[in-house]
Amino acid sequence: MNARSPAAGRQRLRRPRFRAVVLGVSMGGVEALQRVLPALPPDFPLPLLVVIHLSPGAGDSLARLLDSGAALRVKEADEGELPQPGCAYLAPAGYHLLVERDGRLALSADAPVSFARPSVDVLFESAAACYGCALAGVVLTGAGADGADGLACIARLGGYTIVQDPADAAMDLMPRAALARLAPATPNAIATLASLPLLLQRLAALETA
Repeated sequence: MNARSPAAGRQRLRRPRFRAVVLGVSMGGVEALQRVLPALPPDFPLPLLVVIHLSPGAGDSLARLLDSGAALRVKEADEGELPQPGCAYLAPAGYHLLVERDGRLALSADAPVSFARPSVDVLFESAAACYGCALAGVVLTGAGADGADGLACIARLGGYTIVQDPADAAMDLMPRAALARLAPATPNAIATLASLPLLLQRLAALETA
C-alpha cells in the first residue's frame, strides 16, 4: 500500500468571503428597514452596520421598533463593542458611527459630513478601511448624496456594492447619486427591497479559499 502524503487528506481551509455589511438610508428609510431586516434570519452570519438619518433627539425608539419586528437582533451601536453576526447596529442619533482598524465600533460627535450626522460616508469609508474587499455596502432610498463617496470607496478597495433600484425607492436621490458616483463602473448589484434580503443571504454564504 502506498503511503499517503501528509497533504493528501488535508482539506482546504475556507472562510467567509465577507465579514460585514454596511447599509445607508435616509428619507423613506424606516419603511425600507422594516421590509429588509425582518426578512433576514436570526442566524444571519454577518453583522450589519446601519446609518439612517435621524433628528438629534430621536433616541433609541427606532432601534427598539425594528428589533420588535425582526428575527435578528437590532440595537444601537455602543462605543468600543465588537460587531457580532446576527445583529444589526444602528448609529445613534447625532453621532457618526465608525469602524476602527481593529474592527471595534466607535462613535463620534464630529461635524456633519455630507450635511449629516450620522453620515453614511463616514461609516462606509471607515468600514472599507477595516474590512477591505470583505465588505458589502448598500445604499437605499434617501434624499441628497450621502453614501455616494463611501460606496465608491468600498468599490475601490474591492468590496461588493449594492444600490437600490431608483424606481423602487421612496426617494431616489441617494440611489441615483451613488450610481452617478460609481460611473463609468456600475455597482455589483441593483436591487429592489424585495430582492435585497435574499441577495444578502447569498453573499453571506459565499466562501473564499
